[in-house]
Amino acid sequence: MDTGAWELPNELVLLRDTVRRFMDAHVHPIEEKLDHDTVGLPRDRLVELQAKARELGLWALQTPEQYGGAGLSVLGQVVVAEEAAKCRMGAFFPALGAFGGNPPNIMFKASPEQFAKYAQPIIDGTMTKAYTAITEASGGSDPARAIQLKAVREGDSYVLNGSKMWISHAPDADWGVVYARTGEGRNGISAFIVEKDTPGLTFSRIPVMASFAPYELHFDNVRIPAEQLVGADGQGFALASDFLVHGRIVYAAGPIGIAQSALDMACQWARDRDVFGGRLADKQGIQWMLVDSEVELRAARLLVYQAAWNADLGRNVRVDASVAKMYGTEAAYKVLDRCIQIHGALGISTELPLERWFRDLRVKRLGEGATEVQREIIARSLVK
Repeated sequence: MDTGAWELPNELVLLRDTVRRFMDAHVHPIEEKLDHDTVGLPRDRLVELQAKARELGLWALQTPEQYGGAGLSVLGQVVVAEEAAKCRMGAFFPALGAFGGNPPNIMFKASPEQFAKYAQPIIDGTMTKAYTAITEASGGSDPARAIQLKAVREGDSYVLNGSKMWISHAPDADWGVVYARTGEGRNGISAFIVEKDTPGLTFSRIPVMASFAPYELHFDNVRIPAEQLVGADGQGFALASDFLVHGRIVYAAGPIGIAQSALDMACQWARDRDVFGGRLADKQGIQWMLVDSEVELRAARLLVYQAAWNADLGRNVRVDASVAKMYGTEAAYKVLDRCIQIHGALGISTELPLERWFRDLRVKRLGEGATEVQREIIARSLVK
């Protein structure tokens, strides 16, 4: 009898297990030899690791099949994101960057000429990743109203003036997609392809609490050809809206993977640690911390799975994505805090990855729309 129960499809269970084996065989041995706060891999080592991933088909996972990618569903992307985050650099370099090959999602709405010049080389592995620049100093969680970077049409070019904030990977990328204001309101924002060495574009590193620092981008009369406009003038957010919502779902899966690794470490520590004449694991206070963490991670994972499943069915998942992102990042942060407490002083030492994860997950509560913004979205759906 069909019970109506839901479970992870077998092909995604196999994918999850493949990623786990890759992490154990190739990622963890590399990372064990690196300094605690290492950020990324040198180019030659990254290319070697990516080659191993491509042999297993772990490449261009988000890219649709018609463009040469794996075409993973949102649920499949979530499964990979959780497992790939289970390493010290996992918050910002899942699997140390092994699973590359995905251009910014808006490029799938670009012209054939734009796609061939900029996106296809990333899928082919001959070009590094590209960045996406939306956030500004005036705000990141409400970009449609906060964007002030100006793009003014002058003949066959656009001239950009202003700045972007908190942009990841910018100096290491060959190009990026930059959102700028060409008119008023939400329909006055356009997306442009901007090459790294364009005159007038400079990058400034922003020191933060996490090991991985973002950048500020400065645009001083940056002139780019009009053919580097993606879509029509004012279509920037319209082209990217679905991708931005789906991205929140996948974003939530990484912190869950990190918190699960931390919980596994805490359980092992509690079993091995002798205190006050017995095992740490036998103390009720510790048991309840572990139990609360297990329950919260199960709930977070299922919320993310549900949001991804609904996205794959073509449903409106704006609220689902906010629920998944809010609960996933908040739960992961609480779990990690408990795991540090269980480890005692060892938990805040650089001997373990816990303190680095703690700093990284604090950032994740802000990224892709802060927790409070997700609450606003959910609240509006309840009282509208």
